[in-house]
Amino acid sequence: MTRFLFVAVLASVLSAGTSAHAQSYPNRTIKLVVPFPAGGATDNAARLVAQRLQGSLGQSVIIENQGGAGGTIGTRQAAGAAPDGYTLLMASIGTFGSMPLLYKLDFDPQRAFAPVATAVIDKSALVVRPSLPVKTIGELVAYAKAHPGQLTYGSAIGIGPHFIVELFKIRSGTDIVHIPYRGGAPMVADLVAGQIDMTVNGKSVLLPQIQAGKLRALAVAAGERWSELPDVPTLVETGYMDTPYDTVFGVVAPAGTPAAVIAKLNATINDGLRMPQVRELLAKIGIEPLITTPQEFADIIAREVPKWAAIVKATGVRVVE
Repeated sequence: MTRFLFVAVLASVLSAGTSAHAQSYPNRTIKLVVPFPAGGATDNAARLVAQRLQGSLGQSVIIENQGGAGGTIGTRQAAGAAPDGYTLLMASIGTFGSMPLLYKLDFDPQRAFAPVATAVIDKSALVVRPSLPVKTIGELVAYAKAHPGQLTYGSAIGIGPHFIVELFKIRSGTDIVHIPYRGGAPMVADLVAGQIDMTVNGKSVLLPQIQAGKLRALAVAAGERWSELPDVPTLVETGYMDTPYDTVFGVVAPAGTPAAVIAKLNATINDGLRMPQVRELLAKIGIEPLITTPQEFADIIAREVPKWAAIVKATGVRVVE
C-alpha cells in the first residue's frame, strides 16, 4: 500500500469517528510539526495522528515538515509556540535523549514540552542495496573489512539509526562511512538508486521496499524477528547489539498547555489507536500502536533518556556546528 493510499484510506476510516462531544477546544486549525522531511518514519506517525485528530475534533490538522539539523529546527519552533494546544510536535525518545547531548540548544526539551500521548512503535532493520554482494550480516562484515572506508550508510545525524550503525561498526570492527541526510525518505530513495550502500531505518519506511525486492534486509533491531521476515535474524542474535532498539513516536505540546487540552488530545489519539480498522491499516505498513496516558509517556521518556547518554558516549558521535 502506498503512503498516499494509506493516508486516503485512513482518512475515510477515521472521519466516521467524529466526536459528538465538541467543546471550546479546538476552534481553529491545529498545526503538528514534524522535525524531518515528508515520507519518513516520523512523518508516517504524524499523519496517522493528524487524521485521527482531524476526524474526531472537527478542525483541520496540518502537517508542517521542518527538517534539518537532526530535528532541532522543527523542535525549536514547536518549543517556542504558544502553549494553547494549537501547535504540537511529533517527537521521538531521541528528542529528549540524544538531541540535548549532541546539539547546543537554547532550550531543554524535557522542560520545554509536556507529553500528550505516545502513538506508535516503528521497529528498525539494517538493509543494503540488492546489488551489494552480501546476503547475511556476516558477509557484510567480511566485505566491509575487505573494503575499509569504501562502504557508505545514510541517516539523519544523531537519531537512533545513526547510533545503531555506529555501534555496529564498533562491535564489528568495520570502517563504514556515514552520509548525513535531512530525513529517511530522501535517504531511502538514494539507497534504492544505489548511491549509498546501506542504512538502518523504520519498518514503515523499509518494509515495502524490502518486499518489492528493492532493498535486502540483513538483520532487524527489534527484540524478535519480524513476522514478515522470519529468516532475518535480530542484531542481538548476531551479537552486534546487546539490547533491542525500537523507535517510539509520540505527540508533545509546549509546556504550560492546559491539562484539559492535553487530556482531550490524549483521549482522542488513544481512541483512534484502539479502532480495529486503524490497527489493521497499521499492520499493513508494519507500525504497532502504543497507547499511554501522558504520565506513562513521561515515564517512558524518563526511563529512556539515561540510556542515550551511554549510547552517545559509546559511539563517540559528535555534531559539528
